[in-house]
Amino acid sequence: MSLVGNKAPVFEAPAVVGGKTIVQEFSLAQFVDHKEVLLFFYPKDFTFVCPTELIAFQEQLEAFDTRGVVVVGCSTDTEETHLAWLDTPRNRGGIQGVTYPIVADVSKTIAANYGVLGGAWAYDDQDHIVFHGTPVAYRGTFFIDKRGVVRHETINDFSLGRNVNEMLRVVDMWHHVEKFGEVCPANWQKGQAAMKATPKGVADYLTMYEAHA
Repeated sequence: MSLVGNKAPVFEAPAVVGGKTIVQEFSLAQFVDHKEVLLFFYPKDFTFVCPTELIAFQEQLEAFDTRGVVVVGCSTDTEETHLAWLDTPRNRGGIQGVTYPIVADVSKTIAANYGVLGGAWAYDDQDHIVFHGTPVAYRGTFFIDKRGVVRHETINDFSLGRNVNEMLRVVDMWHHVEKFGEVCPANWQKGQAAMKATPKGVADYLTMYEAHA
């Protein structure tokens, strides 16, 4: 089930903060009423697509920060593995220079609660509990507002990397909706006209759109 419109699942878990410090009880609760959060899950440290995504988020970190959004990564690796990856130069497959928090979901409960774990546990014919699927996180992305409510989510398969600029567009849409009480049509970009959520508002927008097409 989608988490959109619902409170983001709470958690406390170890995380590497600032690229070098392990915090044992990291939680998103610290940002409620203060910051919005872009929480993203990725499959594994020391892989191939994952470093391109984590570095891409780092390169856009200032853009998120100016919008009042905290970026947080999460995978099912340990905090020690995160730290080792952060210490590894980029030309050797590492993510050195990444500074936003990276959470260690070793128990896999965070990924499961957010609906991004690549499989599930079940009992076999001998009543042994086994895992069906791949026991790491899909590429899930969640935009969480200041009240702790999920406003956007996407989930990609393991081989499909995200578009970080699209995440910024989602943030811009939400801020426009909050500020002006309008809704954002397809392919909307910051600075473009939106529409009122009324039949007349939609008609006016479509008339303007057709005139500029």
